[in-house]
Amino acid sequence: MNISADKAAEHACKDDFPGNLFVVAAPSGAGKSSLVRSLLARDAAIRLSVSYTTRAPRGQEIDGRDYCFISRADFEQRIAAGEFIEWAEVHGNLYGTSRAWLEQRMADGVDVMLEIDWQGAEQVKARFANAVSVFILPPSYAELEARLVHRGEDSAEVIARRLLQARVETPHAASFDFIIVNHEINHALRDLEAVVAAQRLRYAAQRRAHPEVFTALGIV
Repeated sequence: MNISADKAAEHACKDDFPGNLFVVAAPSGAGKSSLVRSLLARDAAIRLSVSYTTRAPRGQEIDGRDYCFISRADFEQRIAAGEFIEWAEVHGNLYGTSRAWLEQRMADGVDVMLEIDWQGAEQVKARFANAVSVFILPPSYAELEARLVHRGEDSAEVIARRLLQARVETPHAASFDFIIVNHEINHALRDLEAVVAAQRLRYAAQRRAHPEVFTALGIV
């Protein structure tokens, strides 16, 4: 289904997009990005929303694929223009999600996944009542530190800051719909796939995705 911008806005007001919205958050090092990449490789029906950020690329990250890397001035202009459905400052860098891109994909019936922090997740949940939020937890803070060190991307000072931030972030897991403890990535991936499958089979989600079936069968 392809609809106009006016129709997309109408859908936005009703919050009845045929596409599902999944929001995944986690403290740095918990394995969120690895899990999301693995899920997308196995489920072609989900599109990842590429966030805008003011931070520099890491490792093999590519502009437009992993993030849209922009200047702080550009980001702040986009905030003023109301272009972001959510945005937050994390570890001194700004991150945001394009409102127009997200709403159009969902209006077209595409399932979308957001990989964001807990602040952004709360903003999205406030905007989209049907959004499904998932928080990825590490088994322990000691294991989280070991993963950050093993990643080899940050200095000791940055790792220490991320660990302190993790203690601020993890209590917010209580406000999420689902919790996945990432002891081992393959098991955690199965859990994430189960969340996606369960959401797609919910009554409201099926009715949004297949209105013609419900109409034909006389289901209100």
